[in-house]
Amino acid sequence: MERFNNKKILLSFVIAIPFLFGGFIPNETMMPAFRMKKIVLDAGHGGSDPGNIGSRAKEKDINLAVTLLVGKYIKENLPDVEVIYTRSDDSFPTLKQRPNIANINKADLFVSIHSNSAPSKSAYGTETFVMGTKHFEANFDIVKKENSVILLEENYQEEYEGFDPTSPESYMLFNLTQKAYIGNSITLADHIETQFRDKVGRKSRGVKQGPFYVLWTPSMPSVLVELGFLSNYEEEKFLMTKEGQEYMASAIFRSIRDYKNEIEIN
Repeated sequence: MERFNNKKILLSFVIAIPFLFGGFIPNETMMPAFRMKKIVLDAGHGGSDPGNIGSRAKEKDINLAVTLLVGKYIKENLPDVEVIYTRSDDSFPTLKQRPNIANINKADLFVSIHSNSAPSKSAYGTETFVMGTKHFEANFDIVKKENSVILLEENYQEEYEGFDPTSPESYMLFNLTQKAYIGNSITLADHIETQFRDKVGRKSRGVKQGPFYVLWTPSMPSVLVELGFLSNYEEEKFLMTKEGQEYMASAIFRSIRDYKNEIEIN
């Protein structure tokens, strides 16, 4: 009889465990859902660094105009998302400061916006980069050009610990970072290129990988967008117009919105 009573007590205790300690047992339904709350928008170049120069346009001006429009559309349509700019005027944040702004603010997304150029005036189209070294040799010229901005900074050798943007050997360490975010970065990049191609009617050169310094250190999904080639007369003309800038900015905004909806559902 005593054994039976002990069994009853033990059984009652086992049944009560979920009720007593359920609040301390983690499970998927109890975990808070992810929400994208903060995004850092980076207008490439600026200040003393004009970036690429077309026949009439400076890259820094195109980048800033489109970046500010992207931020405007996010604020108007996604009020739950805080927008932080690395620059909102003609200033020159260093290449190290740009991703640091995203890290310090614990952003959920980092988007750097640029305009391309090439020796051949026939080159045209958009492309969006994620951090990586796939097809490194094919993309080295554009990577070297973007990273060489550090040469305009004082004490760059000390600040960047000997990193030489013109030396392929300097990029060996870049393989070791951003792998945790590559999947989401590619998802956003693919959304952007699809929007450029299908909604704005631009030629998409696709999603690519490149060891850009601004994509190396962010602790969140990150992309670098090339809006088009300022060395191409027609693309430069398009990107200089208010309508062209609005089209490109709205495409980036829709991509961010769709990315947000996708990752928050999953």
